[in-house]
Amino acid sequence: MKTLTKIRQPIVTICGHVDHGKTSILDSLRGSSVQEKEAGGITQRISFTSCPGAQLKSSFPFIEKQIELNVPGFLFIDTPGHAAFTNLRKRGGSLADLAILVIDINEGIKPQTAEVIQMLKKNKVAFVIALNKVDKIHGWKTGKDNVSFKQRIESQPLNAKKDFNEKYMTLMGSLQSHGFDSDLFYNITDFTKKVALVPCSAKTLEGLQELVLVLCGLSHKYLQERLTLGKDAKGIMLEIKSASGSQGKYIEAILYDGELSKKDEIAVAGFSGKPIVTKIRVMEEIMPLSTKFKPVDSVQAATGLRLQLVEKEDILPGMPFVLYKNNLEEIEQIFKKEIAESIKTDSHGIIAKADSLGSLEALLSILRQENIPVLKAGVGNVNKADIVNAKANLQINELDAVIVGFNISVDEAAKEISGDVTILTDDVVYKLIENIQKFRSEKTKEIEKERLMGLTALGKIRVLHQYVFRNTSPAIFGVKVEAGKINSGLSLIDDKGEKVGKIKNLQSENKSVNEAHEGMELAISMPGINFERRIKEVNFLYSDIAESQFRNFKKNKDLLSSSEISLLQELAIIKRKEKADWGM
Repeated sequence: MKTLTKIRQPIVTICGHVDHGKTSILDSLRGSSVQEKEAGGITQRISFTSCPGAQLKSSFPFIEKQIELNVPGFLFIDTPGHAAFTNLRKRGGSLADLAILVIDINEGIKPQTAEVIQMLKKNKVAFVIALNKVDKIHGWKTGKDNVSFKQRIESQPLNAKKDFNEKYMTLMGSLQSHGFDSDLFYNITDFTKKVALVPCSAKTLEGLQELVLVLCGLSHKYLQERLTLGKDAKGIMLEIKSASGSQGKYIEAILYDGELSKKDEIAVAGFSGKPIVTKIRVMEEIMPLSTKFKPVDSVQAATGLRLQLVEKEDILPGMPFVLYKNNLEEIEQIFKKEIAESIKTDSHGIIAKADSLGSLEALLSILRQENIPVLKAGVGNVNKADIVNAKANLQINELDAVIVGFNISVDEAAKEISGDVTILTDDVVYKLIENIQKFRSEKTKEIEKERLMGLTALGKIRVLHQYVFRNTSPAIFGVKVEAGKINSGLSLIDDKGEKVGKIKNLQSENKSVNEAHEGMELAISMPGINFERRIKEVNFLYSDIAESQFRNFKKNKDLLSSSEISLLQELAIIKRKEKADWGM
């Protein structure tokens, strides 16, 4: 590092499971109370905090005694859980230089924590773990004197020290299963080989100076080349929001490299990669240690911005932007390559939608890991075109007649025409993946069962003697499906195994139907029989299945309901009255 003017501040994302204290830790660092303002105390939006080096020195004088702080400060980014890693991406990897993974020491690694760990691993982001809420360990004594955390642990009552040791060692084991060696920060000599665990409390402020110290140390030792400031502006559009009054929409963004002037033109990537060239109408920068923005004429990376643009149509969250210098073709090639790298689809599969390019990229990555093919992918809400594309899959493969949506909603027009298309949405990736896996498993069984039943229907009906509409030519009478299903053309036998005849037609609520399922009451017509003579004394009728079909049903019992399995057993008893080894 030659001069501070050539060095940007590191970008640090704060991530972790819901309610483990991400925002609380950041609030403690900047002296704000954003956590209390969020709905339900859960972060609903991305927030930036610029923390200048001078502020760090005054807040944590302990740092200068331990290490030379030669970065301008830090840009902290607090996000909703899903966006901690997905929205913060750029060409070549992660937008974040470092990450603070917040884990409640009393709860350990949760599903969302594991999800974040894998993304940090995939994007090769160095991270430190803030073991938050140590103050909630039973018997923990909060000290007011300015001592090191190692000394603080040693001074704890025996029961609290034992509980602490058990919890952090359990966490070390869990991290090992995820492919990371870890240890308490003061035991580590080489931070490239082990993840540092920093016990802390956002409530009592214990351990926070050590947390900042570790960040400073990592920045000082491992980020020198990465932090060299480039000349041309590069950034990411994070969120698009509506401004109050008549000001229209504004965009929250991160400038991660270079310098940007209000007079500059920028090129923003459209979803196809085609650049959208626009001027900046209003540019505001995040104020140090604040959630407020101030108008500026120029900014230097790394920083959080709020922009109003002249051209804002078709600009989507997660899209990159760069300084425009009459180099449209060059920019277009860069953008198209980046989009292509992010959005790789298959020749068949489901439809995937997400709230940003980064979110979509993460979703596609996880779907690929689960061997779920994706035909089309896009950013934004589920729309009519998505429904049309998914409906086309109904004729090809019902497993693919699905739209999965990550942190988005469904347009009303799309809902109206959705029909048989399955739409699954969630704002937590692992829940969305669980839902699509459940759907595919159930749908696969359903398809297999339909194939099995297609050979012949397996059904049992109760004769409703009070509903005889016609005695003969054909006989028409009421029935209730007790188990399985019946359809037109199905041959029936009685409880003695004697043939009765074939169903010609089924009617439900005065309408002809192709088939009827368990629980339905309807009328059936049967030519060639006289109800009074043949069925008057019969209570139940059964589908007449061949012996080979019975064996096939028996082999696929996992596809049948409990009532259908019972029906198979009844049929076996009936058929074996005539042939003892039938179906064996």
